[in-house]
Amino acid sequence: MNQVLITTDHITLGQLLKDAGVIDSGGAAKWFLKENRVLVNGEPDDRRGRKLFVGDTATLPDGAVITVAAGA
Repeated sequence: MNQVLITTDHITLGQLLKDAGVIDSGGAAKWFLKENRVLVNGEPDDRRGRKLFVGDTATLPDGAVITVAAGA
């Protein structure tokens, strides 16, 4: 399980994918989410602007889970 640390109250799904190294740029998020099934907290979601908060998870097509965690 991977973690992405945030110091703000939320992060967008597109930024989470970028920060986790899944995609190279924010612009790639739209394509990635259209071509791949990503689950946010167990539910399919393809909105790159979806707000994620501490404790939320994103599950990728390969089964990898990324968790949003509070950073210092």
